[in-house]
Amino acid sequence: MSGATIQNDHIMQTYGRIPVAFERGSGAYLEDTNGKRYLDALTGLAVVGLGHAHPRVTQAITDQAAKLLHTSNLYEVPRQAELANKLCAISGMDRVFFGNSGAEANEAALKIARLHGNNKGIKTPTVIVTSESFHGRTMATLTATGNRKVQAGFEPLLKGFVRVPYNDVEAIAQIAENNPDVVAVLVEPVQGEGGIKIPSDDYLAKLRGICDDKGWLLMLDEVQTGNGRTGTYFAYQQSGVMPDVVTTAKGLGNGVPIGACLARGDAAELMKPGSHGSTYGGNPFVCAAACAVVDTIVEEKLCERAAKLGEQMLARFKTALKGNNNVADIRGKGLMLAIELTDDCTDLVGKAIDAGLLINVTQGNIIRLLPPLTMTDTEADAVVDGVVDLINGK
Repeated sequence: MSGATIQNDHIMQTYGRIPVAFERGSGAYLEDTNGKRYLDALTGLAVVGLGHAHPRVTQAITDQAAKLLHTSNLYEVPRQAELANKLCAISGMDRVFFGNSGAEANEAALKIARLHGNNKGIKTPTVIVTSESFHGRTMATLTATGNRKVQAGFEPLLKGFVRVPYNDVEAIAQIAENNPDVVAVLVEPVQGEGGIKIPSDDYLAKLRGICDDKGWLLMLDEVQTGNGRTGTYFAYQQSGVMPDVVTTAKGLGNGVPIGACLARGDAAELMKPGSHGSTYGGNPFVCAAACAVVDTIVEEKLCERAAKLGEQMLARFKTALKGNNNVADIRGKGLMLAIELTDDCTDLVGKAIDAGLLINVTQGNIIRLLPPLTMTDTEADAVVDGVVDLINGK
């Protein structure tokens, strides 16, 4: 590895940092402080979907910074309204709350669920969540997350959550028959941190049916899957199902911190003045950047590009790794790609860095790839070739 010598003594040690530091980026590439270039197949964990230093986003940021960075939400924020209009037109939702992250967006969704339940006279509003999910690190989203490792040490967790296996509709149907306190279901259309777990094609439709029957809210966490990542602007748009609440963040700002909780129908009317807020949420600066991101994704047809490029990369992986006994599965949706190995492969992250490639390993044995939507065919081929070489070298 490059061995960056950064003095982190005064930073809380919440990250197991890899000893490399990046100084600049362009498109699908990053350059470290020693001048070495890396092909980025991770994009800051699905954040920089348009690639690094995208000219349209850069211009929007520059122009807005020269005029106005921030005003309080005590006043009208035209850029915020502009972004909300764009997102609602794309999603079919009615209203948006803006925060600073995916965790904040999910926190807003959970508060909507509790308002929904309390308004119905339910004393302990309960949300169904799934195993191996990831929804954030605030106390509510940490409780909703299906990973004991990230919850450890933060007990007592919050009440009001029931956990079921992912992609198990029958388990939810059984709860529906026995738990009168349930008010909502919160799931990821594709589990990201869980290892790019893709549910059955009718999963969301069946959940929608149960929610309609029981008067629950269907809430979808699209923090990672949204903004073109899976081949449509939101992943649920491939299912023919409309959620009541959908959250997103990550790729919405292309590196500028922003999260959004979108809702429709009755769920969109539950929040009232004073019931929720965010000092920085939806300020002119972040919304200018996000407007540029949304316009670029739509006008350059990057959703379609993600779908096509993802299919190409999956096909090449399957051909190149056919017969490799170390490979348990190859799967993906759009540009959320996973190669699951039979054994632990966390060492491949460091080996990839040595080779000038940025990847991620989740769940210990699943190589997760989240390349930019703007990646060229040549760059995509280089990612496939690099990952195949790493796997074959084990």
